[in-house]
Amino acid sequence: MKTGLLDVLKQIKFLFIPYLIALGICLVIGLVYTKAQIYFTFNSWHFAFGDVFFALWTNMGDGIICVLIAIGLLFFNYRKGFLMGTSYIITSIIAQVLKRIIATPRPVIYFKAEASKMYLVKGVEMLETLSFPSGHTVSAFSAAVVLTYITPRKTWGLVFFVLAVLVGYSRMYLSEHFFEDVVGGSAIGVIVTVFWITWIDNKAFLRSEKWNKGLIKTR
Repeated sequence: MKTGLLDVLKQIKFLFIPYLIALGICLVIGLVYTKAQIYFTFNSWHFAFGDVFFALWTNMGDGIICVLIAIGLLFFNYRKGFLMGTSYIITSIIAQVLKRIIATPRPVIYFKAEASKMYLVKGVEMLETLSFPSGHTVSAFSAAVVLTYITPRKTWGLVFFVLAVLVGYSRMYLSEHFFEDVVGGSAIGVIVTVFWITWIDNKAFLRSEKWNKGLIKTR
């Protein structure tokens, strides 16, 4: 049976509906406040545990995590591993192309004249260029969409959404990205992945018995 766009959205509704609400709020914030106001407001919300937690949690948006998840899924189901791996590749390529086309400076350079006002977490390497979009956020939201789509328990979509949000927030907390970098990255991760899944998961080979087995043989 062919899977359409609405079918995919229905399967990920526990992630997609909260995401649309959050996106709407973020768009309002972006329209009401300036880039500097948003940055320095988030930059003022620091605490000891957050410095440790977000410095670690931000790594969940690393591409290697998506690759490891994809490899892990291959042990149980080739199709699911394929969806995860290819979604990461497609969204990552788009993000990297946009980074180089837009080529915007990161906070540490953009606010260089106001460096004394910035709170930077110790031990975190500060990147300077290719700010938009946030690649970590793209990967996190793409993975969240795929995981929600393939899991039998669709309510886990809300959990995956929260985990992805924490990755996006970590990029602002660590002053690696601006608010719009994260919001844009989340949109790329969600929208591109939804359309990719809608198209690729209708291919006959992915629906075959062979592709719905894994490296681990089960009865």
